[in-house]
Amino acid sequence: MPIVSIRHRTTYRYRNPVAFGEHRVLARPQEGPDQRILSAELVVTPNPSAQRYLADVAGNLIEAVAFKGRSDRLTFESFVTLDHTPATPAFDDETESLVPGGRFLYDPLDMGDLATSVARRFEDPAGDVEAWARRFVRPVGATGLRSLLADMTTAIHREFSYGVRLEGPPQSPLATLERRSGSCRDFAMLMIEAARSLGLAARFVSGYVYSASGGGRRLGGGHTHAWVRVFAPHCGWVDFDPTNGIIGSRGLIRVAVACDPRQTIPLHGTWAGMAGSYLGMDVEVDVAAETEPMAQPAPRLRIAQGR
Repeated sequence: MPIVSIRHRTTYRYRNPVAFGEHRVLARPQEGPDQRILSAELVVTPNPSAQRYLADVAGNLIEAVAFKGRSDRLTFESFVTLDHTPATPAFDDETESLVPGGRFLYDPLDMGDLATSVARRFEDPAGDVEAWARRFVRPVGATGLRSLLADMTTAIHREFSYGVRLEGPPQSPLATLERRSGSCRDFAMLMIEAARSLGLAARFVSGYVYSASGGGRRLGGGHTHAWVRVFAPHCGWVDFDPTNGIIGSRGLIRVAVACDPRQTIPLHGTWAGMAGSYLGMDVEVDVAAETEPMAQPAPRLRIAQGR
């Protein structure tokens, strides 16, 4: 039951003072049985002229801030402390299964809400992604859903080479299969599309990864991390991290979950100024876990003014 502290700082730098439009921040972790927020604070510099909170179409909590005036620097710094208690075991039900050549079938009542998570987003004209996914389905008899998804997660972790790529959208699952390498978001999209090709509802998750065991930093640490959630009727939404071979939410802090990774961008907004004013962006992410219980501050959610 570790207590996890997260500091996420993003700074935009400009050659000349520029004006800022509204910026939307996805930094507050979701709350649920496995993660409970003890404190959360967002410090914005320069001071915002207005702030508001809203839930997006996927139910993720967004902090929106507006500005007046101009500045050559814009900084967002999020501080979060939460109690992280992953379920044990994470996914032990073998009730659900697939048969060779078949697709997973959900209850029609559930399918109305799951349809957008089952629909594929990338072209697969020759069926290469589906063919790769079906290597985890036994040629004879039924394959338990837990075994299938665990094997798929482990295969990506063991057979693909991980590389950091901090900017840009995920590469296509076909490109990841061909190159046998990618970033965490590339691996997540490959597994999502593979699961969807079998009829499973899968979503993209953005958040943070940490290790509470002292065994060193996990792949994807030091910045935001991406993984997968798949809906299993008897277990609900289950986390799978193919980058690290993790099944369940152990070491994973969810911030945003959506059908499309474009809906999980941690921070975006607009600015107006002279052409060539933008100099760059700096991002720092620190995640630390304490295995011993610590004093728990009262829950809070506010935007603090920067200086």
